[in-house]
Amino acid sequence: MTADFVVDVRTLDEHRSGHLKGSINIEWKKIASIEESISKDEKIYLYCRSGNRSGKAADILISIGYKDVINLGSVESAAEQLKRNIVKKDQ
Repeated sequence: MTADFVVDVRTLDEHRSGHLKGSINIEWKKIASIEESISKDEKIYLYCRSGNRSGKAADILISIGYKDVINLGSVESAAEQLKRNIVKKDQ
């Protein structure tokens, strides 16, 4: 499984503590800002600590017209599903 866009919707501090290699960090409350840079037909994978915030972010994206949004749940679950390493900062 390859990802077009992988978004960590946790806080910047949480992201720094360990995130998926190649992911971008946009807090879930600011997720609609991706409209400026990511096309609505792109596949977007979301994750957070437990899946709660990524679920909220997915709902927001779907409500503004994104078609292919997948909530991967926790960072560990996302790493397993996408077969990516968890890194600290930008290793």
